[in-house]
Amino acid sequence: MSIDLLEPFTVPFVRRAVIGGVLLSAVSALVGVWVIVRGMTFLGEAMSHGMLPGVAIAALLGGSLVLGAAVSAFAMALGVNALRRNKRFGQDTSIGLLFVGMLSIGVILVSHSQSFATDLTAFLFGDVLAIRPEDLGLLLGALAFVALVSVPLYRPFLVLSFDPRKAQTLGLRPDLANVAMLTLLTITIAVSFHVVGTLLSFGMLIAPSAGALLVARRIPTVMAVAFAIGSFSTVVGVLVSWNAGTAAGASIAATAVATFFALAGVVQFVERRSAKRPVTEFSS
Repeated sequence: MSIDLLEPFTVPFVRRAVIGGVLLSAVSALVGVWVIVRGMTFLGEAMSHGMLPGVAIAALLGGSLVLGAAVSAFAMALGVNALRRNKRFGQDTSIGLLFVGMLSIGVILVSHSQSFATDLTAFLFGDVLAIRPEDLGLLLGALAFVALVSVPLYRPFLVLSFDPRKAQTLGLRPDLANVAMLTLLTITIAVSFHVVGTLLSFGMLIAPSAGALLVARRIPTVMAVAFAIGSFSTVVGVLVSWNAGTAAGASIAATAVATFFALAGVVQFVERRSAKRPVTEFSS
């Protein structure tokens, strides 16, 4: 039984899914690298789940789910930013408390909906094959905004990631740069949950960037490699979903994570080979 790899791409909704995944990969690459470099991984994970109250309220009021997700995620980020000044406990404690609190409120709100199971499943896992043309426009707009903000703030983001005190000394306004980074993270999470769901959006944000950091060092190169990994994962994930009948969003995220571990294995193998290689000196 032969498998026609091009057959799925003749279907309009599959083409939209691939285009949406590629656009999401570009947005995630521009933001995910900074999230890892700045040690914001746990915050990103918490924000991806902290969207639920905003999504629930938006659904109950008949408003925009993406806007509700963005407002809820940003409110959580501001809460974490405010609590981090408390000297009695660390930032991870405040993130954990807000994470559980926001998720609990969201579940309580959604539980009042008659379609609780359907709503929660769609929120958690998304439906990449249900992407509409207007969703592609939203992703394209998010990519344009994130790129326009990232380019002029590249230097503040870079210095802030490695030496916040130096950023202050150089007059790069680290507080403003931090708010800008939280805003970009909020936008990325908000637009991605509609594609792959809140449980998988974090994987698309982190896995390609983490894989890229294994093989590249300069931030622009890392972002380019992360975009390539994310796009590759989208195409492979959609093909796996089409031929194996699996969930498309989960297949995409699983491919991204599998690619990371494959790269990690290759890098580790090469490093071990290099370490074991004997150094021979030849004399004339």
